[in-house]
Amino acid sequence: MELPKVGSLGEYIRQQRQQAQISLRQLAAQAGVSNPYLSQVERGLRKPSAEILNQIAKGLHISAQALYVQAGLMEDREPHSDVLTAIRADVTLTGRQRQVLIDIYESFRKENRAEDAQPAQSAEPLEDGPALPRNGETPQATEG
Repeated sequence: MELPKVGSLGEYIRQQRQQAQISLRQLAAQAGVSNPYLSQVERGLRKPSAEILNQIAKGLHISAQALYVQAGLMEDREPHSDVLTAIRADVTLTGRQRQVLIDIYESFRKENRAEDAQPAQSAEPLEDGPALPRNGETPQATEG
């Protein structure tokens, strides 16, 4: 995988910020950086640390992984999903709405991967001894 240029990271951040309709000043405040610093990141003059990328991602309501991939800090191991591309490209959704949809979609994918990795479970319940009543009391012997 070819690592993106630092400038492309800044362009990506600017695009996400504009789609989320957040000003540079608002995002800088949310990320805990100065306006000039964030402006330099967007123009490709500075390369932010992973921690700053994480804060920027939170401010944009996007996945930090997406920024790490753009910054070249991590490889995009999953093949690109048309679903994720469509969600990210939909300008009629707010940044928060896009992130919620992505989170739900990713949770389904993670759940399915976990199910595929687990061995088949037995349908028979395990018997460990006498069942206790639901109220937690031990059964009393009855005289008959």
